[in-house]
Amino acid sequence: MLRDAGLRMRPGSVRPPLPSLPVAHAPLVLARLHSFLDPGQRVELQHPRGRLVIGGEVVEPALSPVDRTNLLVGAGFSATGQRLRTLADSVGPNMRALICGLNPSLVAASAGYGFAGPTNRFWKASIAAGLTDRPRDPWWAFVAHGIGMTDLVKRATPRSSEIDREEYVEGALRVARLVTRYRPTVVVFVGLEGWRAAVDRRAAPGWQAAGFAGQPAYVLPSTSGLNARVGLDELASHLRTALNGRPEG
Repeated sequence: MLRDAGLRMRPGSVRPPLPSLPVAHAPLVLARLHSFLDPGQRVELQHPRGRLVIGGEVVEPALSPVDRTNLLVGAGFSATGQRLRTLADSVGPNMRALICGLNPSLVAASAGYGFAGPTNRFWKASIAAGLTDRPRDPWWAFVAHGIGMTDLVKRATPRSSEIDREEYVEGALRVARLVTRYRPTVVVFVGLEGWRAAVDRRAAPGWQAAGFAGQPAYVLPSTSGLNARVGLDELASHLRTALNGRPEG
């Protein structure tokens, strides 16, 4: 993927079609590009006749303007292909679970993976619950265990309290489109703050009766070390419950 055809066309010759990139794989391709670039660097993007071309490969099928924007935002790029200081989604087909954080901290954006704070218990709880067997590695969680990751809001901040309700609501719409496209078995929202702001202000941790974008939804207490009243064992239990699926009835 993302190979340079390197073709020199003679006058009057017919240009061969660009190699295609299935839209289902585009987020992971962009996520890998994101990991190799520094903030401010750009990836080659083209929009001939409304199609999105990434590094010489055309995304198939054609995307609507909204879907193109959501793809780039989720991958941590601006509309012009500039790599932003944020995290890229690791998402695709056949996800056992999609983990949705609030927004990247500045520490996480610099580290290149979510829940990177030294006191955050997410990765320890995930290993204890069987979501993954390798900490601080969202790529491995996806390719080896089918665990995708995204955030309600892509803007990195020192504290989630700097995100306002409108950003959460807008972000929930983007995540809903992501869920509609990929249909993960369950969507797990980490932290009540964003869910309450965007979906249900009275929500409690656990299964959410209405689900999210047509899929089962589970809301997890914050894994931040600031949420000391919820211990590691309890967080792991929540994740285990979400992964094992909602009981019938």
